[in-house]
Amino acid sequence: MKLFTNKKQLQTEIRKFNNISFVPTMGALHRGHESIIRKSVKGSGKTLVSIFVNPKQFNNKKDLNTYPRNNKKDIKILRKLKVHYLYKPSYDDIYKFKTEKKIYLDKFSKELCGKFRKGHFKGVIDVVNRFLEIIKPKTIILGNKDFQQLYLIKKHIKKNKIKTKVFSCKTIRNKYFIAYSSRLNKLNYNEKIKLIKVIKFLKRYKKNLLSKKQTFNFNEIKKKIISMGVNKVDYIKLIDLKTLKRPRKNKFNLFYAIYIGKVRLIDNF
Repeated sequence: MKLFTNKKQLQTEIRKFNNISFVPTMGALHRGHESIIRKSVKGSGKTLVSIFVNPKQFNNKKDLNTYPRNNKKDIKILRKLKVHYLYKPSYDDIYKFKTEKKIYLDKFSKELCGKFRKGHFKGVIDVVNRFLEIIKPKTIILGNKDFQQLYLIKKHIKKNKIKTKVFSCKTIRNKYFIAYSSRLNKLNYNEKIKLIKVIKFLKRYKKNLLSKKQTFNFNEIKKKIISMGVNKVDYIKLIDLKTLKRPRKNKFNLFYAIYIGKVRLIDNF
């Protein structure tokens, strides 16, 4: 695996290839990342992984400063997975140039996390757009856990007629149905036990909705999971993935953003 911290050196290396498969990350790699990277490595192209904790997508400085980082472990994982290139840019390497494409934010950016994290998706789309201009990958591979982010990146690419194709991977979960996330590392033992109980309840609640044993009641769910140890609820919503609206039929995902302790966790299933 070759490591680059400078975009010009990276571009000199990869410009001879037209089959770059790009996996953007913020590091603190987990099994979800590993699944995405394996999909990329199994393809016919060269896999390029980026590690960059993007300050522009954090609306809370403390959250940025405490975001999990484990450089040595990440590099070890990437080498084991036989990644071809790792790009670890500086802030200036990413942001000190003028982009060709304008940021496009679909109206869905104002929903869910967009209501609670001001400027978050603008920061996400900005940095992804910059990576795409630097790397010019044939494909970009993302996870379904961050569905809203995935959707908005797709819309930005389509609106700007960027040639990169977007592929997504299913959410990887542990035996307790918890989606792997870098932020899980910030939970202590007792907080993880609380999360296990909450996920078990939400999973059962969705099952009851599908079987029509009960109807959706946000205040009821909120009250219940707070009694189980959740500190704050940003949202719990049922969304039809095709219409992005509240479902009329029994086909939907349950989306949530909650705080356990000081850690914000999102998922959908």
